[in-house]
Amino acid sequence: MNNNTLETCTNILTKAKNIVVLTGAGISTESGIKDFRSRSGIYKLTPEYILSIDYFYKHPKEFYQFAIENLYHPEAVPNKGHQILANWEKDGKVRAIITQNIDGLHQKAGSENVIEFHGTIKTAACQHCGKSYSTGEMITRLDTMEDFYVCSHCETKRKEDRYIKPDVVLFGDTGEWFTMEGFNHILNLIRQADCLLVLGTSLKVTPFSTFPQYKSSGVPLIIINKGDTPYDFASNTLVIQESIGETLSKIDEHLN
Repeated sequence: MNNNTLETCTNILTKAKNIVVLTGAGISTESGIKDFRSRSGIYKLTPEYILSIDYFYKHPKEFYQFAIENLYHPEAVPNKGHQILANWEKDGKVRAIITQNIDGLHQKAGSENVIEFHGTIKTAACQHCGKSYSTGEMITRLDTMEDFYVCSHCETKRKEDRYIKPDVVLFGDTGEWFTMEGFNHILNLIRQADCLLVLGTSLKVTPFSTFPQYKSSGVPLIIINKGDTPYDFASNTLVIQESIGETLSKIDEHLN
């Protein structure tokens, strides 16, 4: 780890009072959850198409079997990175976390101002009547029912209209934040930030990848990610390609 870069990041974060954090799968790998695009990631074993809305409707049973095995981790616990961010929020330094992650670990660690941009794997909902199911319920249904993914609480005739979809944003899909109001809220948070901290994301999936472009001029962008991102050589940008938990721990020691 470059000590000069770490020192500069520490100085920036010490002075910052309105940090907005963008997080991706890389912050959760230290809790034992697989990421998607690394050498050992999910997409090395299976194509991205399996997490598309088209695949869900064509093969709902196979989709659920894959999602439960690879995306649902109720036993996972927050790591040092999650905990430090939660503490910084309590101290009034972090204003919001905008995450691509669907695992809920930020909230488990105690963070409250979390925007789950790609939704959550904890619940699923009927696409017709909106009835909500926990993922635990869906697992029970999968084990005991043939058409477990079809809602039995609404009466519309077309079977596909009653499919129960996990509350995650799939490829070709949209979520609750994919609205004009949702985007404006996020962009306003980013524009008002005095530091943008990016953790564990390659920033290659749109529209999430566009968010750093909206920071105010001169505001520092700190990226802690083991892989490259399209922003690594942008102005006012500092890059550390090391462990998130280890790096944030070193910074946190100085903050305290």
